[in-house]
Parts: sequence; C-alpha cells; structure tokens
Amino acid sequence: MKFANPEGFYLLFLIPILVIFFLKARKRKIQSLHKFGNITLLEKLTSSSGFKGKPHRYIFFLLALTFLILSIARPQWGTSMQTIKRKGLDLLIALDTSKSMLAEDIKPNRLERAKYEIAHFIDNLQGDRIGVICFAGTSFVQCPLTLDYAAAKLFLKAIDTQIIPIGGTAIGKAIEKSCQAFIKEERKHKVLILLTDGEDHESEPLEAAKEAAREGIKIYTIGLGSEAGEPIPLKNEKGANNGYLKDRKGNIVMSKLDQETLEKIALLTDGKYFHASSADMELKKVFEDIANMEKKELQSRKYTQYEDRFYFFLLPALFFLFLEFFLGEHRRVKKGWAGRFK
Repeated sequence: MKFANPEGFYLLFLIPILVIFFLKARKRKIQSLHKFGNITLLEKLTSSSGFKGKPHRYIFFLLALTFLILSIARPQWGTSMQTIKRKGLDLLIALDTSKSMLAEDIKPNRLERAKYEIAHFIDNLQGDRIGVICFAGTSFVQCPLTLDYAAAKLFLKAIDTQIIPIGGTAIGKAIEKSCQAFIKEERKHKVLILLTDGEDHESEPLEAAKEAAREGIKIYTIGLGSEAGEPIPLKNEKGANNGYLKDRKGNIVMSKLDQETLEKIALLTDGKYFHASSADMELKKVFEDIANMEKKELQSRKYTQYEDRFYFFLLPALFFLFLEFFLGEHRRVKKGWAGRFK
C-alpha cells in the first residue's frame, strides 16, 4: 500500500491536541458541578443526561477524524496494467558554446537566450526524443536522445561557454557528432536543429551536411547575430563589462554570421534556415514545421498503476460521525415505580 498524498498525515497531529482539549473540558465541567452542589444529589437529578458527559462520543468523533485524515492521504493498493505507446521523432539540438555566444545583441546574451528558448521548445514536445550537443572548436553529446524531458533541461541548464575548452566554431564537427548520435539503421524520423552565430574556418560543414543527408537527417539551421559582426564582451568576476575580446594585434574580434553556409546546409538536407532576432529565436517555426512530419513509434511500455482506495477509510469516518451525532447527551433511564414517597 502507498499513499498518494502523504502530506495529509500531518493532520494527525490534531488528534492528541483534541484529546487534551476534551479531557480538560470534561475535567473543568466536573469541577464546576462540584461547586454547584452535592455530587450524589446531582447524579440523581441528572441521571438521564449524564452530567459527566459521554466519553464514547469523543472517542467516536476522534475515530471519525482519524479515518477522514487517512482518506485524505489517498491510500492506494492493487494494480492495473496500461500500455503506453509514444510516437514522435528523434530530435538533436546542436548549440554553439563558443565565446562569441556571449554577445549581447540578443538579451541577456545569445547563449542564455538560446537556452531559454530551447527549454521552452522542450516543454512543448509530446513523444519526441530529444538530445543536446555542444560545440565550439570540437563537439560532444551533452545529453543523449531521451524521452526524459526534465533530465534534458537539466543538462541544458549546465551549458556555458567554458564547457568546451577548445575555441572556435566547428559546425562540421557538430554535424558529424550528430550523425553518430542518431540510430544508424534508420533513414528517416531524424532532425537536427543547429544554433550558431559564427563562421566555420575549422571543418567542412557542407561535406558533413551531405553525409547527414545520406543518413536521412533533416537539418534546420538558426543563425544568431549579423553578417556585419558583433563584439564579444568580457566580464569580470562581478559580471561587470571589462572591455571586448581582442586578437593578437589588439583589434576587437567581431563575431560574423555566415548566413550563406547555413542556408546551404539546410538546403542540402531538405531542411530550412531561419535568422534569429532579438525578439524571436524562430524555434516556434521549427516546431510547427516538424509537427507535420511522419512519426515513428519510439517506445511501448506497460505501466503498473496503483488504484485509489480512499473510500475504504471514508466510509468508517462517516459511520462514526453518524454515531456521534445521533447518540446525544441524554440517555433513557429505565426505573420501576418505587412508591410515592420513595
């Protein structure tokens, strides 16, 4: 047996409090009657009402309250078998974690805004498996494909620009890592969502995209920033702006978006390219587009579910309340005729 609302047991603390209250009330009543007159005479005069009160009424009330609290705690036992079938897609999100993602043209910065939007995107999923890949100069799987959306969001929350020590923006390596993370035997139901703000000078993203297309992976690319470029702010330990990132010659590094390459990656894999703005990361449009894609059965499990049995405790509670209500303070006294003057 288990209880669905175990916090209801805290109400049991009321029982000893009420016991103490009833005992004190009864004692005070008797003490008052002692002051009123002779006890023996009062017992004869009040034989039908019981001036000391009826303790079993209190007992019935406390029993009713105890069973009522047990029913509030929702006791459960017994099981039923349910077959749950899920249909969906395998979705991987490749997130750029290079230092350029600290640019603040999208508030509070590109990375934090992207994480927020991805978390909201995960909240809207129903049956799709989700995974997360981080990439900068190299890439790795931060969260493998899973139906546990809460776990995926925890992994997402841990991402920052320090998670990959190798700098750069190797989009091609991120795509290659995604190909490895998907199930090789399947040639459809696979989607990669790529969020980046930089140019790739370290890998071959278009060759990687062609390989992804052969694997049946559809890639949606989302470009952050602008082709003109954005400086990368440097923060001190207190979060204050400490200037901007500079190259070896002392020039401010500008993070430039290679929109043309991202468009080609999407085109090669039958996906789509979106340009993120300060108002919208465009993940909503990606969600709307993949919602119409063919789904596959990802999981079929049998769950054991406990049945609610609170009524087994609610019925005794009502019974004892009924007894307590109809007993009354007065009792019938059967006494034969003892004579006129007796």
